[in-house]
Amino acid sequence: MTPSAWLDTALDRTIVLGYGAPGLRVRRRLPGWPGDGERMDGKVVLITGAASGIGLAAATGLARAGASVHVLGRNAERADEAARRVRAAAGPRAGRVLPEACDLGSLAELRAFTARFLADEDRLDVLVNNAGVMPDHRTLTDDGVELAFATHVLAPWVLTAALTPLLRRAAPSRVVNVTSGGQYAQHLLAGDPESRTDRYSPKRFYARTKRAQVVVTQEWAKRLAPSGVHVHAMHPGWVDTPGVRRWMPVFRVLTRPVLRDPEQGADTIVWLASAPPAARTTGLLWHDRAPRPATYALGAHADGAASRRELWTYVSDLADVPVPV
Repeated sequence: MTPSAWLDTALDRTIVLGYGAPGLRVRRRLPGWPGDGERMDGKVVLITGAASGIGLAAATGLARAGASVHVLGRNAERADEAARRVRAAAGPRAGRVLPEACDLGSLAELRAFTARFLADEDRLDVLVNNAGVMPDHRTLTDDGVELAFATHVLAPWVLTAALTPLLRRAAPSRVVNVTSGGQYAQHLLAGDPESRTDRYSPKRFYARTKRAQVVVTQEWAKRLAPSGVHVHAMHPGWVDTPGVRRWMPVFRVLTRPVLRDPEQGADTIVWLASAPPAARTTGLLWHDRAPRPATYALGAHADGAASRRELWTYVSDLADVPVPV
């Protein structure tokens, strides 16, 4: 292992330094730091959770690269405000920025939105599933699905499945699922994909659904690889976002000196969307422009084949969207 690779790995394992802003600053100075992505003129991007934080920063970076960016918010007001902010920040060479409204916790709204998107667009080069929630109490959607599971697992599944025809048309295209480093401490619950029998804990359920998101990412990657659709997960590290301020105030106080800003958190999203290496691999988990292990020996054990199949079947049945073949 080269000294640079050793330092990069050491940063990753220390977590505090590697997930914070110091880790990114050090990595950017190491030999072998990947170059920035390419211009995206003529490319079409859809990003969820684009109204604030990492999603807003990623949308700005992608628009600045020339892409036509659809910014999706929970309602029309949030989407319009996000589009306005992205246009203002992206600069004169930016691509079009289009507001999209959809409550990702509603299967009916997801189906209506994807139908509109399929009718309006003839390609989709990049889908970024970024939206996240951490409810204080166990919350069910109108469809009876636990809200974190619906937002982090079910909604990305529906968007990926429904929009696969456009992703295939734009191949080599990319799907980027934004997860969390917290997923390393969790594993799938056999026989209980939504953790219905487990006592509710906001942080644990958030991390567990993010673990499920990584597993679904890997399963989609296998199924879509023949079509030239590259599916990746990434985690942004520790980022000072509105969600962290709202849902994790104590964590923010303790880690504030090392927290990344949203643009730093979004760096690898923009890179995966626009850099050639992301279209040469699939099914990987990335952090700071490098693939990372999906599980660690000291964390939760890797999920078995039976649990992975159970999760895929469960989400597929909930979504009731044909799986592309």
